[in-house]
Amino acid sequence: MNNLQRLQMEVSIQLEQDKLTVYLHENGLQPFDEYNPQSATNKKQIYQSALSVLESIANNPQNLKNYKLDDMTISDFADNLMSRIDQLERKIRSLKTDEQLQNESNFFMLFAD
Repeated sequence: MNNLQRLQMEVSIQLEQDKLTVYLHENGLQPFDEYNPQSATNKKQIYQSALSVLESIANNPQNLKNYKLDDMTISDFADNLMSRIDQLERKIRSLKTDEQLQNESNFFMLFAD
């Protein structure tokens, strides 16, 4: 699986491939490079790209209307979208990069000179 496919899986909204490619480039990823699930940095960049996609969708007020078609109603899209954006922001803040994980130590220095 490449980074582009992983972003499509995370967002679950059909967008043009060139738009998703721009979001990946803006977050430091190459779209056709292999996705590395063991890399904390790669995972964080995918989530940042997904957040960018969702924020751009939220900036279009046409997408945030309630629709009714025959007996089916599509409502609360804006609320659900904002909820997902908030979830992603919290997740991104809590994720560490590969460098942060390598620099972690179980040694704690309580008192210093």
